[in-house]
Amino acid sequence: MKISLITVFPELHKTFLQTSLIARACEKKLIEVNLVRFSDMCAPKERIDEPTVSHGAGMIIKPEITQKAIEQCQEKWGNGFKIFFSPQGQKLTQPLLNKFSEKFNSQENTHLILVCSRYEGIDARVEEHYADLVLSIGDYVVMGGDLPAQIFLEGLLRLMPGIVGKKESVEKESFQGPVLDYPEYGLPVEWEEKKIPEILRTGNHKEISQWRTTQAYKKTFLSRFDWFVSSNPSTQECALMHTLIPSHYIAIMHTDVKLKVEGVGNTSIASLDIHDAARASITYGIKNLFIVSPLQDQQEILRTFLKFWGSEIGKKYNESRQQAVSCVRPVFSFQEMIETINKQENMKAPIIITTSAQNIKYGKQIDFYSQGKVWQQDRPVLFLFGTGQGLSDKILEKSDYTLLPISGLTEYNHLSVRSAISIVLDRWLGLHSKIY
Repeated sequence: MKISLITVFPELHKTFLQTSLIARACEKKLIEVNLVRFSDMCAPKERIDEPTVSHGAGMIIKPEITQKAIEQCQEKWGNGFKIFFSPQGQKLTQPLLNKFSEKFNSQENTHLILVCSRYEGIDARVEEHYADLVLSIGDYVVMGGDLPAQIFLEGLLRLMPGIVGKKESVEKESFQGPVLDYPEYGLPVEWEEKKIPEILRTGNHKEISQWRTTQAYKKTFLSRFDWFVSSNPSTQECALMHTLIPSHYIAIMHTDVKLKVEGVGNTSIASLDIHDAARASITYGIKNLFIVSPLQDQQEILRTFLKFWGSEIGKKYNESRQQAVSCVRPVFSFQEMIETINKQENMKAPIIITTSAQNIKYGKQIDFYSQGKVWQQDRPVLFLFGTGQGLSDKILEKSDYTLLPISGLTEYNHLSVRSAISIVLDRWLGLHSKIY
């Protein structure tokens, strides 16, 4: 592989190229690096940059300077795959690095041209004309493209044959799949009153392997569940993850809700809400969908509904609908629901997360990336959804957490409860697969 690095400061890269595995790769001629300085592309005392056009601070590297640098690189080693670095670019990920390594490993002659901008960056016309890819290393800004280029090279080169000693060191790292790596330990057995887990000293390889798998999944759902759901996990990986995260429950409150007229009261149970909420609940692995109403006539209607869907006639009519409705549990009160969950969860009280179409001030506010914060408490999770005009203050006061309201790009904000349930469950527990 031949690598051209176009930069304002070649000296930033010299130590990098003379260190550790990168230096060894250079010595073995696995890679060759050509450092090109922007200032060598212009006459003495001529600047490589100029002020941005129109109002605004900052300097832009002149387009003809970048053009000369790229042309010089291609005269030396032929046409190259040109990567520019910018916080506005495509985010660098392990799957993207894997894709690059496969692409470059399959080619006999690979020339990478890395353009490391400085100041306000590269003229937009140059980027549009030359860039095969614009890369970002994260949602933040650094002083230039030099460190991002080095990070990209470290990530890529460790995947290339002959650079990292053991192939296993690369294949089993975090972000190579949907699950992060398990925790590692070294001697001594005890350090600062902390001991290596006993299981690792048993010598039982099967039990150690199982322990490591469980720990890897726990680390993933506590710190990077967003990575898991966006990394195309297999059916088996999803099933194992589902067994390890805390149990989840949903409640549709038909009592203690705000009414259209002033006051707090009860609302009628709608069969359509039950059907759709139940199907969403089964899809996302909810243990029970509670329908909460103190009204005897409403409960009788609900039990008649559930009796039909639990019968052989209901099964014959629509078996998948029967499966969905099997998770529905009618209860007369909020307290009855809590007692039911406590009993099912060995007296572990649920963490209560309330939802609202408005910003409310009860409990700690969380967003749809707060799973780890909630799940680290190792308690079941209960989402409360209100009917009518929303949950009453009496219920909201019981919140451990309040979820940020669902909103779109318009000001309209009047979702049905069944729509809100589906959206919340998809954002909280849904797979969001990506194509890299």
